[in-house]
Amino acid sequence: MTWFTGVVVYLLIWWMALFAILPFGTRPDAEGDPDAGGWRGAPVAANLGRKAIATTILAAVIWVGIWALVRSDWLSFRSGVFSLPGP
Repeated sequence: MTWFTGVVVYLLIWWMALFAILPFGTRPDAEGDPDAGGWRGAPVAANLGRKAIATTILAAVIWVGIWALVRSDWLSFRSGVFSLPGP
């Protein structure tokens, strides 16, 4: 895996992990006041900084697993079950 491919894979994993982590710990505002800028059902405290850090850590762990899988011979298109028949 080249560095460019690694960065692209990490960013894709990061975005998917972000959308998986966003709902955790979110409590809706039951008494939202539209005149004050709030709305019923909007999160009281989104904690986006904490969720971004958690997403970064989770994405790094998943990326290391994918990198190890790509580097290993367990999943190889050059030899083994997934290889093309030779000439």
